[in-house]
Amino acid sequence: MKKVSILVPCYNEEKSLPLLYPELKSLMDGNPGYEWEVLFVNDGSRDGTLDIIKGLRACDARINYIDLTRNFGKENAMLAGFDYVKGDCMVILDADLQDPPSLIPRMLDYWEQGYDDVYAKRESRGSESWLRRMFSLAFYRILDYSTRFDVLRNVGDFRLLDRCCINAIKCLRESERYTKGMFCWIGYRKKEIVFDRGDRVAGDSKWNFWSLLNLAVEGITSFTIAPLRIATVAGGIIAFGSFMLMIFYTAKTIIFGDDARGFTTIVVAILLMGGIQLVALGILGEYIGRIFNETKKRPIYLARCYNETKL
Repeated sequence: MKKVSILVPCYNEEKSLPLLYPELKSLMDGNPGYEWEVLFVNDGSRDGTLDIIKGLRACDARINYIDLTRNFGKENAMLAGFDYVKGDCMVILDADLQDPPSLIPRMLDYWEQGYDDVYAKRESRGSESWLRRMFSLAFYRILDYSTRFDVLRNVGDFRLLDRCCINAIKCLRESERYTKGMFCWIGYRKKEIVFDRGDRVAGDSKWNFWSLLNLAVEGITSFTIAPLRIATVAGGIIAFGSFMLMIFYTAKTIIFGDDARGFTTIVVAILLMGGIQLVALGILGEYIGRIFNETKKRPIYLARCYNETKL
């Protein structure tokens, strides 16, 4: 019998878990042709999330959990799940029920047909603000145009992965992680399912503007060096333009004589060049910072225990 694992990263989800578990139980009980496992990753929650997970495990042996020593972030928590799931395939699911578990049987049907990565594309994004939606789509557009592989737009972490994809992601151990890009980078045979994303059933979103911006920077700097090339091209264009202006004003001075006007133009030009240089240094610093973090070779996460077993 094939085993299906469901990975649920959790951070302060004590209000969502009592609503999520009945959905998962109904799913598992309604599909007895598979052996099931639900793996919760407690990502340093500060509320009663871990106690609720332990209570669920006491009532249902299909429930497993990993307790991380602190909050390492969703990307790293997902890697912990990749390391510990035992299924022939795995479904990544958020605890807030924005991604419906009822879609999983369709994913399994496509998996049985031979697809390795069955991903859910959002037709609508719930009550998400217009501005956030526009920024998200713009980010996917930039990443798609600047990389050498196809980037799936409007697709989150909700997907089914075959064991071959799980093993491939486990091999990618960089500490600066953007897992959505990794799913595209590894390739394999993919299948799309379109769905309408709902709103959170309980609790508040852990993603604010700055955390999403940081994730976008992680995605761009992890999979493309296009910003460095843009800085190089911009520098070359400005240098060439400055050289041509120098020739023009030198000739003008020789032919028509010098005058004292142009102070404002010079100040603006200096400030413009200074700003461009600072932006270029900032882009360079982002990449150097990631190199620095990778060279330290620190563990991507630390786990306190797997179920009742201390690690």
